[in-house]
Amino acid sequence: MAAPGGKLDTLPQGQYRCALPGDAAGAAWIPLEDRNFTIGNGSTYRTHQGSGTYLLTGTRVTFTRGPLKGLKFERTGSDSLRWIDDKGEPGRVRCVRSGFAR
Repeated sequence: MAAPGGKLDTLPQGQYRCALPGDAAGAAWIPLEDRNFTIGNGSTYRTHQGSGTYLLTGTRVTFTRGPLKGLKFERTGSDSLRWIDDKGEPGRVRCVRSGFAR
C-alpha cells in the first residue's frame, strides 16, 4: 500500500545549488547561497547553518527539521527541484544537484 501523497523515497546524495532565473539582459541565474544544501545518508541534509531531515513523498519534498524546516519543493527531475510557495504554487527558485556529498 502506498503512503498518502505517493511512494516514500530519498533524494540522490550530493550538493544542491539553488538559484532564481535571470533575464536576457544579465546573468542566466541568480545564486541563492542561503538556500543551498547537501543531501546525506537517508533523509538527512545539511547547510552552513546546521543539519536536518526531509521527507520525499511522491514528487513532493518537505524539509521537516533543521534550518530549512517548512520549505517545500516539487521534484522536477532526478537531480532538480522547484520551490513551492506557502499557497502551494510553484515558485521561481530552482535547486539542482551540482556535485557529490563530501
